[in-house]
Amino acid sequence: MRVDIVSVLETLAGQGVTALVKADGERMLEQSRPWTFVASGEPLGGQVVRVDAVSVEACLAAAVPRLRALGVSVPE
Repeated sequence: MRVDIVSVLETLAGQGVTALVKADGERMLEQSRPWTFVASGEPLGGQVVRVDAVSVEACLAAAVPRLRALGVSVPE
């Protein structure tokens, strides 16, 4: 499943959530969960959602349910 990460980030930002996706070159070379997704901001009630995973899709698969549970809208 391909994820439209731009749509996800724009939707979150439109709700006041700060979010980023990072690819870590060192972890990529080590083959150790090189992708990180982080989201924070007032709409999350002061909580930070962070996921480290082997792919962007895996990051979002773990993060989206947590974000929705905190009350923000995330596209499919």
